[in-house]
Amino acid sequence: MNNEEIKALSKYRLEQAKENLEEAKALFNISKFKGANNRAYYAIFHAIKAILALEQTDFKKHSSVIAYFNKNYVSTQIFSRDLGRGVNEARFYREKSDYVDFYIVTKEESEKQLKTAELMIEQAEKYIEGKII
Repeated sequence: MNNEEIKALSKYRLEQAKENLEEAKALFNISKFKGANNRAYYAIFHAIKAILALEQTDFKKHSSVIAYFNKNYVSTQIFSRDLGRGVNEARFYREKSDYVDFYIVTKEESEKQLKTAELMIEQAEKYIEGKII
């Protein structure tokens, strides 16, 4: 990939993250908390993938994407440990929401996932802008 293609992919993934966040908020507003958790997680996931696009790194498994982000961006304090914990928590709750029968998602839990997604997108956008310029 050339530089312009890398930038375009990163921006595309960031826009995907923003769209996922809009969907999460819409679901939250109609009290569909399981769906809101799912879309908030994907907002986080696509924001991370937007960052990884800049270094042309990608993985097939979600766990690998998050592990790489934690190792190379959180452990090195490019992103805060609090955000790293929030990312891990969002993945945990998304998996419970999607795969555990009879799991009841609380409004507070879902609201927390939305806040993590907003923070991840905000910080990813700043990081990407600093790298693209």
